[in-house]
Amino acid sequence: MTVFLNQFHGKRKVSFASPYPGKIVPIDLTRYGGKFICQKDAFLCAAKGVSVGIEFSRKLGRGLFGGEGFIMQKLEGDGMAFIHAGGTLARKELAMGDVLKVDTGCIVGFTQDVNYDIEFVGGIKNTVFGGEGLFYATLQSPGIVYIQSLPFSRLAGRVWASAPQGGGKNKDEGSLLGGLGNLLDGDNRF
Repeated sequence: MTVFLNQFHGKRKVSFASPYPGKIVPIDLTRYGGKFICQKDAFLCAAKGVSVGIEFSRKLGRGLFGGEGFIMQKLEGDGMAFIHAGGTLARKELAMGDVLKVDTGCIVGFTQDVNYDIEFVGGIKNTVFGGEGLFYATLQSPGIVYIQSLPFSRLAGRVWASAPQGGGKNKDEGSLLGGLGNLLDGDNRF
């Protein structure tokens, strides 16, 4: 982990940016009892006094079937931490008795008092056509949960699927004429 240290007198600034489009969420660990659990790739940075570790699951099912949602990080301490959410961010405050079921990759993080588990979505249709949605996370109250609309794995898959095949340059990209240029140079593909 990279550490930035001010060796001068007086305050200095350092800036951080999100790794891909989304939101940066400040987490004041003192407001969450000194501990916050987040997705393995959600952690961005933290102030001195925050330690980053792995949150171990107490249930075997999470390890075998959890996919993206299994390996969680724990942020502990009394400082500020910053996490990243891809796409749109939603903050859900779960009251006593509330249950939230969500795709495992859409979890950004949650407070330590939230009970979570990974469940299999049964049925032949889900198994054949479900893709990433074969497993979902069940988050039970009370506590606060942050969810995202665009996990990095999903973004990367969409970019890869849209990339031109064969490693060749797409002539339409950046061209003033676009697909019309292909007609003029004898290439009839669109």
